[in-house]
Amino acid sequence: MAASEGPLNGVKVLDLSRILAGPTCTQLLGDLGATVIKIENPATGGDDTRQWGPPYVTDAQGNRSDLSAYFMSANRNKKSVALDIAKAEGQAEIRRLASHADILIENFKPGGLAKYGLDYATLSQEFPDLVYCSISGYGQTGPNSSKPGYDLMAQGYGGIMSLTGDPEGAPMKVGVGIADVMCGMYATVGILAALRHRDLTGEGQQIDLALVDAQIAWLINEGVNYLTSGDVPQRRGNGHPNIVPYDVYETADGHVILAVGNDGQFRKLCSFIERAELADDPRFATNPARLENRDALNAVLRPAVKTLSTQAVISGFEAVKVPVGPVQTLDQVFDTEQVAARQMQIAMQAQPGQVNLIGNPLNLSRTPVTYRSAPPVCGADTQAVLSAENPFED
Repeated sequence: MAASEGPLNGVKVLDLSRILAGPTCTQLLGDLGATVIKIENPATGGDDTRQWGPPYVTDAQGNRSDLSAYFMSANRNKKSVALDIAKAEGQAEIRRLASHADILIENFKPGGLAKYGLDYATLSQEFPDLVYCSISGYGQTGPNSSKPGYDLMAQGYGGIMSLTGDPEGAPMKVGVGIADVMCGMYATVGILAALRHRDLTGEGQQIDLALVDAQIAWLINEGVNYLTSGDVPQRRGNGHPNIVPYDVYETADGHVILAVGNDGQFRKLCSFIERAELADDPRFATNPARLENRDALNAVLRPAVKTLSTQAVISGFEAVKVPVGPVQTLDQVFDTEQVAARQMQIAMQAQPGQVNLIGNPLNLSRTPVTYRSAPPVCGADTQAVLSAENPFED
């Protein structure tokens, strides 16, 4: 296999998902070389996120396409086939495509595909080697399994909103659909594990993945803090539940992040702000002590940092090896040399014109990710795919 083909070259994915969790997964599989056929409902104009704009890509004449920025964030390296699975001919085409596929991924409500004969129980009888990934709000089982699930609901039900935001304010969601994105990451891991099992045994299986389960899984230390202590965690804004100082601090002209992970770094911080005695103060000498005396320490630290410029804080702490960083807006982020060096902004040629996208963060030395095709307009590949004897061939 040539390195440029990607590690998943030859893997065939039938994508019946929409919005963000499933498309995040299938874009990642596509970046890694898999061939992805995305099924979109022509009656609704395709994936819901095609309507989640502006902004939209426009052509040379200024005409708006159906490529919203939201849709493009998770749908490169895919072929778009407009197909109505509510019709018998649409269902027959899905079965034909499934006969060639290694993976089918869907995010219908549990049981929603059974009436079309496209559920796992039905398709697995005909295609026992098929890896079938089902993403839903609450999973295929449990008392909430029939309820719909969106990212915001998952963040609320799964607890992350109770940990996010100003301590004096309302519960706050994360600024992007992180529950969906992380669910897509878990889906990718589960699919690759199931493919490994299929390759060893010839046996496919169903992956039952819930948006809420995935969100609960990445409560990480705060979740286990609660399970260990029985104490319900409280919102701390940008503060860390287990490390102090680890927070955003105001400077004379902006904000910086300080992340002091050990007592040696804390001693250096104290010297830099010309308060060396704080490192030996029993209230602050160790991280457990600093946790207990968070407010007292910040009462000293915040005024000291606020007298300095952002650049003075960053350069000063970097010089003494204390972790520090800026709080950047997106125009600053994408203007950095680091982003350019890591190729985290890419340009691709879509049907209406050039589009700018976020790059894939995976850097594989032998089988790098590839950007083979830009996000497609709805139904762009319908005729080519449905008329092909092997629909997954380019």
